[in-house]
Amino acid sequence: MTDRPSETDVPGVVLAELRGASKTFGTGAATVHAVTGVDLAVRAGELVAVLGPNGAGKTTALSMMTGLSTPTGGTARLFGRDPRDLAARQRIGAMLQSSGVPDTLRVGELLTAFRGYYPAPMPFASVVEAAGLHGLEDRPFGRLSGGQQRRVLFGIALCGDPELVFVDEPTTGLDAEVRRALWATLRDLAGSGRGVVLTTHYLEEADALADRIVVLDRGRVIAEGSPSQVKSLVPGRRVRAESAVSAAEASRWPAVHRAVRDGSTLELLVSEAEPVVRELLARDRSVTGLTVTERSLEDAFLTLTNRTEEAA
Repeated sequence: MTDRPSETDVPGVVLAELRGASKTFGTGAATVHAVTGVDLAVRAGELVAVLGPNGAGKTTALSMMTGLSTPTGGTARLFGRDPRDLAARQRIGAMLQSSGVPDTLRVGELLTAFRGYYPAPMPFASVVEAAGLHGLEDRPFGRLSGGQQRRVLFGIALCGDPELVFVDEPTTGLDAEVRRALWATLRDLAGSGRGVVLTTHYLEEADALADRIVVLDRGRVIAEGSPSQVKSLVPGRRVRAESAVSAAEASRWPAVHRAVRDGSTLELLVSEAEPVVRELLARDRSVTGLTVTERSLEDAFLTLTNRTEEAA
């Protein structure tokens, strides 16, 4: 990857933002409020993970930020301009879930074609290295595996040597080794002063990569902060044990928010661990493998979005 000079190389400079952005579809009784009053900024040198359940408004929010859609209310800015401005859009790269690229073109042909759309593209060899495409240059896109196609789409997103990269579910279909390599590339992108916006359903991915997490639900931002800050919004612990106690029984105990059984393992999300552990040991003296840990990002995500659902 190149380190071309830019005014956005200064850490903290806002590259893209939504201010009070709303988006509605339809009219009258059929009106759908996809996004309501969202504030979201992406700065140089940071990786922002935008999380939310299906239908939360993630795609709509990022579509407004990239100029694919215009806000019904509020504003969207990209490098200080209207996101539909060509000069602004040439400075971003986007990896979408659907490709739309011809199956018959070879990988090298695709990269060459997309590099030609930009005034100062990333060198061909740098794109191949960053996306892990060595050995695939002469393969037709349509004959690649799903994971290989995802890597090609990531390479296409890098062709313009972008200052801001949007990656939508980038590691879907990738094996563990390739996923880790792509993680390293995303870190390098942010480390070089670029901004990176990640949407993913792999919450451990967001936890490992993100400098900042934004959680959307029902079209609104319900949480924002570093991974540790988001996890701290939901106090409590995770209790796991090999036990004969049923999840249904454990879910009725005070301080237990959620109980799940996976085979012989009982997993509890609790606000207080000590009374729950005492209750578990009292009801099942054969308990083994008992562990008490801090809540994960997944625990926080599920709790926060469930709260929104209950409030609605």
